[in-house]
Amino acid sequence: MGRRIGSDIRPVFPEERLLMETVSGQPMKYQKDSVWNAAGNRYYANGKNVPFSIKQLASLDADVIRQRIKEHEEENTYEYFDRMIERFVSANRNRYEEIVSEATTYIRDMTQGYDARDMFVSFSGGKDSTVTGDLVTRALANPRILHIFGDTTLEFPETYAYVERFKKAHSKTTPVLSSRNKDKDFEQLCQLLGPPSRVMRWCCTIFKTGAITRKIQTLFGKKERIVAFYGIRRSESASRSKYDRESNSPKIAKQITVSPIIDWLDFDVWLYLLTTGIDFNRAYRLGYSRVGCWCCPNNSGWSEFLSKVYMPEQSKHFRQMLVDFAVSVGKPDAEVYVDTGKWKARQGGNGLEYAKNAVVEFTPCATEENAFNYDLSKPITRELYELFKPFGFLNYEMGNARLGEVYVLNRRGEVALKLQGRIGTNRLKVTILNVHIAGARSLKTAEERVKCQLTKYQMCMGCLACEGVCKHDAISIREEDNGSIAYQISDERCVRCGECVGHFNSGCYMRKVLATKRGV
Repeated sequence: MGRRIGSDIRPVFPEERLLMETVSGQPMKYQKDSVWNAAGNRYYANGKNVPFSIKQLASLDADVIRQRIKEHEEENTYEYFDRMIERFVSANRNRYEEIVSEATTYIRDMTQGYDARDMFVSFSGGKDSTVTGDLVTRALANPRILHIFGDTTLEFPETYAYVERFKKAHSKTTPVLSSRNKDKDFEQLCQLLGPPSRVMRWCCTIFKTGAITRKIQTLFGKKERIVAFYGIRRSESASRSKYDRESNSPKIAKQITVSPIIDWLDFDVWLYLLTTGIDFNRAYRLGYSRVGCWCCPNNSGWSEFLSKVYMPEQSKHFRQMLVDFAVSVGKPDAEVYVDTGKWKARQGGNGLEYAKNAVVEFTPCATEENAFNYDLSKPITRELYELFKPFGFLNYEMGNARLGEVYVLNRRGEVALKLQGRIGTNRLKVTILNVHIAGARSLKTAEERVKCQLTKYQMCMGCLACEGVCKHDAISIREEDNGSIAYQISDERCVRCGECVGHFNSGCYMRKVLATKRGV
């Protein structure tokens, strides 16, 4: 007769068990026991609670803990753990067959009418995407389903090692491609934008969504719809608890997101992995319950301590980077600000020089109706006019070239906007002659639409968010050799829907990230 010890549970591998024991000052105490971790990071040995407090980690020296673990590595075998897992798998055979049968049937139903070339598995190197990929392969009896590894450049070393093992093991069957933003450097962006926080995780857009969108456009550019399999589960977080099992992607156009294991618990995922015996990321053996970016602001205190033990150099370097940032924005006690985790709650761009570009200053023109003079934070270039293409078609011949006039025409050939500003200067005059631009119905809304694009011009640093918003693959963004950003909109592909104008706060994702409180 069993008894309930938690709402979810996962196995504790010998490596994590030894670390837990060492932290508690009792190495190898539970080697022969059945050790599990329940929701809330509570350890149980043979069904009994193991006294353990995360709060004690702050007072421990990770270097000392690492050395003590090494002293017991050879005797810390899998002998007793393997016996326990055999019993676990045997006892839950019916549960395993039930969830696998349901998931494989669902996958087959969702892919009716699609060719294998119209789908891919979003492969993070974590346990959930590993299980999802294996289920898809089994359900469709096709090992050649493409896997796309979203390399954020901030993955755990064990994740990279696992992905390489996966590629090698499936080299003749499953194609694995990587998506990576090669133009951006995480540390440089932290200096420019501040480190990502729980509120503003700009790193996901720049290093994950944007990069995978580009890869999808390259691979599936001409296809109307594609099916993307994700290992998303509702039990992972409050936000994901609201996800649908299948939906149109809110981040990547023309993608149907399908989540076969959305209602699985950690228990189910581990039951699948341990029953099938397939390879998985070794970071879980060390004690990580999740493996995303190793320095994510959403990581737990336990995860951060693990990184201090197993990734000492990276952890020390990242902490120093956070301290340097705190000093640069005027935090009175930078080290306390970092070590207490207050950096994770950071919001906006207060104290950051780049945030000044979020402000678009203007004055109404005194001599011309519906005209506005804008003082830009950077000189006018030809790229500025690209950002007015969603409003219509650019005409350089109608205006006075000496004054830098460019007209924007609607589909009927009528003038919607008149732009006036010489290349190299910072003053732009915009005259609104037709308020119906990008879905606007009033002069005030039309003027806000114009400010959206000017904000984007001032703030664009190539985050790739706009590329992902466009359903017609009309926007391309690249970084030039000199560091400038080339933002281009294809006249042929752009349907003037205005989605890229109003999708983000004030037109630009970076504007949202760097919003500041005036007077602070």
